[in-house]
Amino acid sequence: MNASIIDPLQGDFPEVIEEYLEHGCMKCIAFNRRGTLLAVGCNDGSCVIWDFETRGIAKILRDDECSSPITSICWSKYGHRILVSAADKSLILWDVMSGKKITRIVLQQTPLQARLHPGSSTPSLCLACPLSCAPMIVDLNTGDTTLLIVSVSETCNGPTPPPRNKCSDGITSFTPTAACFNKYGTLVYVGNSKGEILVIDYKNGDVRAVVPISGGSVVKNIVFSRNGQYLLTNSNDRIIRIYENLLPLKDEVRALDDLSGNHNDLNNIENLKAVGSKCLTLFREFQDSITKVHWKAPCFSGDGEWVVGGSASKGEHKIYIWDRAGHLVKILEGPKEALIDLAWHPVHPIVVSVSLNGLVYIWAKDYTENWSAFAPDFKELEENEEYVEREDEFDLIPETEKVKGPDVDEDEEVDIVTVEKDATFSDSDMSQEELCYLPSTPSHDVPEQQEKCVESSSKLLDSNNTGSPLSEEAGPNGHMMNHASSPLEDDAGRMKRKRKPSEKVLELQAEKVKKPSKSSKSEKPKSRSLADEDNGNSFHGGGLYDE
Repeated sequence: MNASIIDPLQGDFPEVIEEYLEHGCMKCIAFNRRGTLLAVGCNDGSCVIWDFETRGIAKILRDDECSSPITSICWSKYGHRILVSAADKSLILWDVMSGKKITRIVLQQTPLQARLHPGSSTPSLCLACPLSCAPMIVDLNTGDTTLLIVSVSETCNGPTPPPRNKCSDGITSFTPTAACFNKYGTLVYVGNSKGEILVIDYKNGDVRAVVPISGGSVVKNIVFSRNGQYLLTNSNDRIIRIYENLLPLKDEVRALDDLSGNHNDLNNIENLKAVGSKCLTLFREFQDSITKVHWKAPCFSGDGEWVVGGSASKGEHKIYIWDRAGHLVKILEGPKEALIDLAWHPVHPIVVSVSLNGLVYIWAKDYTENWSAFAPDFKELEENEEYVEREDEFDLIPETEKVKGPDVDEDEEVDIVTVEKDATFSDSDMSQEELCYLPSTPSHDVPEQQEKCVESSSKLLDSNNTGSPLSEEAGPNGHMMNHASSPLEDDAGRMKRKRKPSEKVLELQAEKVKKPSKSSKSEKPKSRSLADEDNGNSFHGGGLYDE
């Protein structure tokens, strides 16, 4: 890998922490297809959905049966469903709009990752990668599971079946195996502990191709780019590899059938490797050759032009960004907190990362003011220059424009109804209504607090009418309250805050009173002293004075 750092101004990628989100202890994140909603799995088993444009909480999904940390979270294609996996071995499918639980399935092993089938708007299948078991296809309607093959024998003519009895007994016979669907969900790509990528037709369980990885290290992560053209693997040898997908996107199974028929003269394993060489080809390798750091949650940008990976080292929050050509373009350094998950926004140059302390950091581009953007002919000058204006420069219709004919056909009808497809979402089914936003539900005020506030304010009014110079009453929480800064009621019954009178106002009020008795004289300096104390900020909300 070329270790030189190119000019960061050439790329559109995040640079600084824009802000952070805080709600309990958050563990994992996932954007919907449009990037308008961000789903976050928490340590208490809840799922929080943030409106990413307003940065406010839109909905909280909570199941009384699940209080274990969330291990992964996944949106359906059109955003109507969310699948979460938890440390209590459960899979929960949620309806996002209603906030209701659709189903809950308990597996025999803890699922480290679960992915919904990407080819359906209301998927009933998911791919789960358990802690110490082979990846499996789970039917969310019936709860049936089908284990996938994770290894191909070198000696026999068939794949080695996964040991179902060992997995069900809970014996750790597998290292965690990574797997993912392809773009349309017709195939499953599995990265095993032998350093191989297996292409599996999950409908019949057949291994269609094998792609050996140089080094033979355990594959920890495997993920496709958004457009399905590139496949990323993260191995235990501290190298991120990018493979180019050579199969057609919408007819991969038929292409595999044709490739398999061309290598019938070879034995099974050689045939699978020959087909695999026609499926994937190594495109790039990324690594930090100096620190030899392990990588956490590597992924592609929304357009597939950038590759991002987080450092797995403890005590540092570093995010490495490469372009697809292999150049390291940026290293983002955050707080001294370990990084546990990250995701790139589907549309904008924004990266969201999760720290070990449960905070979600939002990294965005550091935009600088550019006044030339407000006027296309604007030119910034370093020093004054003499400018000679044209004769017709400030005319309403310059002579140069009078000569030119109109370029716009005024009789042409303008189409304001047709919605053009976004190139980023060219594969979207426009007939399917996509869930992009959630309606806001305002929180209501607690009526008990208002009633207590009215009662305390009425007590303060009664104490003020008695003429007591130091009228203080205990508030609802037991602390002393000052009448000069307490909420009072006006004639219309509304709550208002009484402004504290200044010392000059108190003097004018005292002059109007013509000393009716000696008691009033004795009260006057006391009220003056109270005002002096108030102006000196010696009274605090807790009813205590600073000496």
